[in-house]
Amino acid sequence: MGSIHAYENKSGKWYRVLYKKPNNAQGQRRGFKLKRDAQAFLDGVEVSKRNGQFIAPSDGRITIETLGAEWLAAHKHSVKPSTFHSDDSAWRNHVRPMWGDRPISSLRRTEIKAWVASLSESRSPTTVSRCLGVLSGILHDATEDKRIASNPAEGVKIARKTSRPRAYLTHSQVEALALESKYPDFVRFLAYTGLRWGEATGLRVGHVDQSARRALIVENAVNVNGKMVIGTPKTHESRSVVYPAFLAPAVASACAGKGSHSLLWGDGVSYLRPGNAVSGWFGAALKRAQANDPAFPTLTPHDLRHTAASLAISAGANIKVLQRMLGHASAAMTLDRYADLFEDDLDTVAGALHNARQDQLVATGRHAD
Repeated sequence: MGSIHAYENKSGKWYRVLYKKPNNAQGQRRGFKLKRDAQAFLDGVEVSKRNGQFIAPSDGRITIETLGAEWLAAHKHSVKPSTFHSDDSAWRNHVRPMWGDRPISSLRRTEIKAWVASLSESRSPTTVSRCLGVLSGILHDATEDKRIASNPAEGVKIARKTSRPRAYLTHSQVEALALESKYPDFVRFLAYTGLRWGEATGLRVGHVDQSARRALIVENAVNVNGKMVIGTPKTHESRSVVYPAFLAPAVASACAGKGSHSLLWGDGVSYLRPGNAVSGWFGAALKRAQANDPAFPTLTPHDLRHTAASLAISAGANIKVLQRMLGHASAAMTLDRYADLFEDDLDTVAGALHNARQDQLVATGRHAD
C-alpha cells in the first residue's frame, strides 16, 4: 500500500502520494490540493496494479523523439532495406518534426486525425499511410511496454489510395517493346515469367537450370537511395519459375562465358537498372514503341509483371499456378490483385458447361435443349 503526506509551499498546503510500482520501485505524485483527490489517485494506482494495467505517470513523459529512435533501431532489422529507407524518411520528414518533442501520454486521437487530414492535402495516400504507420508503430510499442494505456493512432483512417489502371500488353506489344529496347531478352523474360525487376536483375547464372528451363529466385536487388541493396525476395521465400521454351536460346546466350556467380543479365557484374523515365533505356524504348503505335499503352517496368499474369491467365493458368509463378503469399492475394482478369472466365466457364452438357446428352441419345 502507498501513503499520503501533506507538505507546504508558498501557495499553501498540498498532498503527495507515495506508492510502490509493480517492480517495487518507489513512485510519487505531488500537487493534490485536496486529500480526497490524493486518496482517489492512490486507490486508482492500487486497482490498476491488481488488474495488471498500471501505468506510471513518469513513463508517459518520455518523448516520441526518444522512443522513435529506439523503434527505428529495432525496425531496421525486421524489414527490407527499401522499406526501412522509406520509413526512416517518413520519420525524419514528417513524424519527428510534428511529434518529436511531445510526451507520449500527451497525444490525442483527435489531433492525430487532424495531422493525417493535413498531410493528405499535399501528400499521396502512400506517404500518409507510411507516416501514420511509423507513428502508430512507436505508440504500439509504448502500449506494449505499458508506458501508455492505449494507442491513440490505432484505427485512424486515411484516404483510400486510387490505383493507377494497370497496363496489360499483348504478345505483339511485348515483342514491339522488346525490339525497341537495349535489352530485348530481359524485357521478354520479365513479361513471360512475372518476376519483379529486382528478382530478375538479381538472378545469377548458377540459379538457372537450363535443361529444366527453371530459374531459382533467391535474391532481390533493390535500389535504395542510389545504392543496390541485395536481400531476399519480397515474401522472404525462394521459389522456382519456369520460362517458356522460346526464351531458352536467350537464357543460354546470357549464361555463355560466365561463371556461376555472375549475374545472368547484362555484363554479369553490374545490376540492370531501368533508369528514369526520361533518360533511362526502358523509358526510351517505351517512347519509341509509342511513336510507332500511338495506341501503345504507357507503362512502368512493373507492368511487365502484370502483363505476365494477364498472358498466363489467357493461356489457361489457374489461380494456384499463378500464385506460385508470381510469388504471392496466398492465392487469395493473387485473386484479389488480378480479379479483373478473371471476369471473362465467367462467360468462358458458362459456355464450356453449356457445350459439355450438349455434347454428353447428344452422345447418350438424349434430347439437348
